[in-house]
Amino acid sequence: MPLFLYETTPSPEQQADPSTLVDSIAATLTGAGADVIETQITKGASRVFTIAELADGQNGACDTDAPVLDAAAIGAAEVTTPAQVRLVGTDLETIKAARPEAGYLVEWDIPDEIDMDTYLTRKKEKSPKYAEIPEVSFLRTYVREDTDKCLCFYNAPDSDSVVRAREIVSTPISRLHELS
Repeated sequence: MPLFLYETTPSPEQQADPSTLVDSIAATLTGAGADVIETQITKGASRVFTIAELADGQNGACDTDAPVLDAAAIGAAEVTTPAQVRLVGTDLETIKAARPEAGYLVEWDIPDEIDMDTYLTRKKEKSPKYAEIPEVSFLRTYVREDTDKCLCFYNAPDSDSVVRAREIVSTPISRLHELS
């Protein structure tokens, strides 16, 4: 069953308390037949990242047919078009069972020359190097199927530790967010 990423920019009012926005996103997606896998909010609530699963063949939908969130309907400043993603680093059942929280989110805008096979090969080769920085736990990655970017989730004592972990695996950071 395909997974989709929704990136939401809350309105200024929602940044003070994003709980209503998160509830609206979940209600809209659930009402459209999707299962919300996780929602992560950046510190200060400047961005909300939601991963949802859509059943194959849902309402006659194909794999790329995801419900669209209307920013105005949920009161958000902006919502991106849903992007199909692939989970890397763990399996979906583990995420569903634990609903694990992460402390940091790294966005990496993947260069055009890296396709999915290259990305996955690189990830497999480099992931063991995380052992060199034991205070950082790599949790999971969602990589867009179009390889536009990936979201990598970590638990770490601070952002400097996340930066060191990314240096160890020779992977840049486009944006680093502390999560609330």
